[in-house]
Amino acid sequence: MLRTFLFFLIFPPLTLFVILTGLPLSFISPDYFHNYARRWGRAGLWISGVRLDVDGLDRIPPERPVIFMPNHQSNFDIPALFAAIPGQFRWLAKEELFRIPLFGLAMRRCGYIPIDRSGSRKSLRSIKDAALRISGGASVIVFPEGTRSPDGRLHSFKKGGFLLARYAGVPVVPVVIRGTWDIMPRNTLKIRGGRIHVQLLSPIFPEGKSPNEERGLMERVYRDLSEALGSLDAAPCP
Repeated sequence: MLRTFLFFLIFPPLTLFVILTGLPLSFISPDYFHNYARRWGRAGLWISGVRLDVDGLDRIPPERPVIFMPNHQSNFDIPALFAAIPGQFRWLAKEELFRIPLFGLAMRRCGYIPIDRSGSRKSLRSIKDAALRISGGASVIVFPEGTRSPDGRLHSFKKGGFLLARYAGVPVVPVVIRGTWDIMPRNTLKIRGGRIHVQLLSPIFPEGKSPNEERGLMERVYRDLSEALGSLDAAPCP
């Protein structure tokens, strides 16, 4: 209980401070603001009494953009990924988040990419725009489940991230996150200290841009994540 109290006493004001002081950096370069946000992620883990282990950084293809696809267990996935993945990357997030005052502005100034999910035409257009950004050199993180797991297990994937991968034609790096569910499950505010393990798996290189490639990529990412998590942590294949 004390850890939860201290986290909510310190972390929200820290987040506001990072946004207000980081926004001017974005006018120099979004990269500066992103680096600042990575420090925010590390601070959030430290305040919560969380230790982070990272494996597989050598599996990131050098000098080219990639799409990172992690499982999604908890709100702590975001600071953990900020702290774990080196270099520059951008988040792919639902457009509604970009409408939050100040927070949405910070996301845009960092160069994060909104996805419109209100209709098929708008969604396709936003995915194509995001693909152009990735092809131009921006690595991104996409949660293929679309939202946090209700029970900590791996659940069905949304097709948007795989459609994006097909259009962008860049490697996909599956990312396994363990431990965040134990620290802060969905639908609770209680925080428990512990250890988070982030593991980057072998990249999957695109073989083509056909719709069949999209489905095959989804199945392979799901298989790689579920095998790494273990059968107890994965729901049946979608």
